[in-house]
Amino acid sequence: MSEIPRRAVTRSAKLATLPLGFAGRTALGLGKRTFGRPAETVALEVQRRTADQLFRVLGELKGGAMKVGQLLSIFEAGLPEEMAGPFRASLTRLQEAAPPMPAATTHRVMAEGLGEDWQELFAEFDDAPAAAASIGQVHRAVWHDGREVAVKVQYPGAGKALMSDFNQISRLSRLITPLFPGIEVKPVVADLKRRLEKELDYDDEARAQAAFHRAYDGDPDFVVPAVVAQSGNVLVTEWLDGTPLSKIIAGGPQDLRDRAGLLLFRFLLSGPARCELIHIDPHPGNFRVLDDGRLGVMDFGGAARVPAELQWSIGRLLRIGTLGTPEEMVEAARDEGFLAPDAQVDPEQLAALVSAHAFPFAQERFRYTREWMRQETARGMGIATDLRPDALARHLRMPPQYMAVSRALSSGGGVLCQLEAEGAFRAEAERWLPGFATGDDLDDGLTGGEATA
Repeated sequence: MSEIPRRAVTRSAKLATLPLGFAGRTALGLGKRTFGRPAETVALEVQRRTADQLFRVLGELKGGAMKVGQLLSIFEAGLPEEMAGPFRASLTRLQEAAPPMPAATTHRVMAEGLGEDWQELFAEFDDAPAAAASIGQVHRAVWHDGREVAVKVQYPGAGKALMSDFNQISRLSRLITPLFPGIEVKPVVADLKRRLEKELDYDDEARAQAAFHRAYDGDPDFVVPAVVAQSGNVLVTEWLDGTPLSKIIAGGPQDLRDRAGLLLFRFLLSGPARCELIHIDPHPGNFRVLDDGRLGVMDFGGAARVPAELQWSIGRLLRIGTLGTPEEMVEAARDEGFLAPDAQVDPEQLAALVSAHAFPFAQERFRYTREWMRQETARGMGIATDLRPDALARHLRMPPQYMAVSRALSSGGGVLCQLEAEGAFRAEAERWLPGFATGDDLDDGLTGGEATA
């Protein structure tokens, strides 16, 4: 494959194979049942084969379609095991793998970005990609000064493919929604569209990564690779070794899972305090645990700005959600735009919803588990599907300023549940979120995060 399929008709045809293939395998499964195979076995086989096709098609399309698959692979922790199991392996593969583009195409993008003599910048360059993801692939190389580097090369046609994906995404949404009950795909897709447009800009990504690198340079817990060079659709950064977080999820010992989970949580919360940015794509493929125990972080294309005032508001909301009365929760939700000023809701119902999400911060230690995530997913679905005129779901909304932070924290929570990590998460909120500690006011909170860094 030389580049992403760009024409809308080509990509639409590939997306169309998903429901057709699913229906065909379902018919095949029903046929096999006539030969005495148990219905449960047939259903499991249908789901597994559907997962294989989902990976294959989304992986070939890359762009926005594959990004949807990556996000779904995070939220599988919230699905019932009989649904999540057959899809887990196939969707997790989307986090770090996709069909690579030929070396000749890679060389063309390198020349367009770094110049025709780009090879002189490297002492070594491996044409075989070390990783391939949604809009680009990564090559291992040695910079001319001897540093090992990662060279991120964007797929030709990624921008056009992105637009094509989201013109056709309603078909994909209709397919995925019944396969992954509990996930509202369309709002996620709308946010992904905005974020992916930003991720196409490697200059923007380089600026964000450089800001994170400065903020965490020399940190005892984290490593953010330095940016070495960037031009056009090529981004060169220092190479990062270590154990992929996906491998720790698959079979790491509990003490390592706990440490990795705590560090992931700390990184998400500390970013706004240290550089007013948050990493909003915390899927396992973007993290490595180094031999010295530090957490390495990659891929800052989706980083979002979180100004000091918003940091304080988040901390305040979390504190009220943890310690406040139902009436205080309703008032705070109105103040921040989660409820319309004239919305009439049951304070106890809102408190039950908020308290469930704030539960990890209400005690000294908490263990994130798949079972807890499933319970919260079921609770959310119960609220979302209640369409009575006075139902809470009719009044709740997501203010735009909270969209990126919500995505980062909810995705991070999904990874913590995959790790089944236990830790003192409340202490991290107290350390990094101004407004969370009792007694913080706005003026104190705006500098509180930096003071504890």
